[in-house]
Amino acid sequence: MNPHGLAAAARFVDAPARATRWRDNERRLGVLLLAPAIAYIVALVGLPFALGVFYSFSDATVGSTTLHFVGLHNFRLIMSDPTFWTSLRNAVGFTLVSQVLVVVLGKMLAMALARDFRGRWLVRLLILLPWVAPISLGAIGWLWIFDPIYSIITWTLHALHLIDAATTPVWLGQPELAMASVVLVDVWRLLPLAAVIILAGMTAIPQDIHDAAQMDGASFLRHLFQIQIPLVAPVMLIALLFGIVFTFTDMIVIYVLTRGGPYDTTQVLASYAFFTGVQGGDLATGSAIALFLFPVLAAVAVFFLVAARRADVG
Repeated sequence: MNPHGLAAAARFVDAPARATRWRDNERRLGVLLLAPAIAYIVALVGLPFALGVFYSFSDATVGSTTLHFVGLHNFRLIMSDPTFWTSLRNAVGFTLVSQVLVVVLGKMLAMALARDFRGRWLVRLLILLPWVAPISLGAIGWLWIFDPIYSIITWTLHALHLIDAATTPVWLGQPELAMASVVLVDVWRLLPLAAVIILAGMTAIPQDIHDAAQMDGASFLRHLFQIQIPLVAPVMLIALLFGIVFTFTDMIVIYVLTRGGPYDTTQVLASYAFFTGVQGGDLATGSAIALFLFPVLAAVAVFFLVAARRADVG
């Protein structure tokens, strides 16, 4: 046999051994297993993010095939835009109010679900439905609930004689009621996720701690604030972080229910970026508005991760 044939046969015989060495190398195997996830993130997150950064420093518009570098012009433009600051205030207030309600109600719901009762599995399934169902479908359902003519809420208030025809509320047409309505829908959407995360943290607490507290005669409030909440605090902070990210970057509830109205009182950064960049055709300004979300959320994520780590260590 010629030397080339011997070399090919040696490589063929050594192939299983090389494959075994590759599988036994944990570092290489880890890279191999992470490669699909990294490719997915780069394709669906990294490339659009890089494109958004590129657009924010240009004069790109929908329908135009040419663009030019304009530096910080788009950022100076949005900084002088009153609607941008209104959207930022609305986004911060909307996020803070809804997430405080989500965490508090999520803790209460997790405590209820942690108890053993008949039909608990069915209750857990029903509670998860708002999170499992498509948010656009749920928002359309809420759009009918808040309808000024067919609203079941208005009908109930009329039936209980709490309001009359002269004081019938327009849920999505009055500024205060519109913001309260979108907060309610956001809480309805994110409450199941927070409850499940907190419930998982509660079930991880050793039963010996609860038994010791009961033997010591700890009251319900003392057991809650001195045992449960400190031990579940890292998990609650993670649930709060997820909720803030989802709420601050989501525009579906606003888009379906109010389109940012009335008078931009429910306009948030995500919806304003969409209306400016996609519907308005100004891709450059819309990208600059959307890019403003990144440093804010990055700072929030770092803060909550550090706080959760310190709470866990403590």
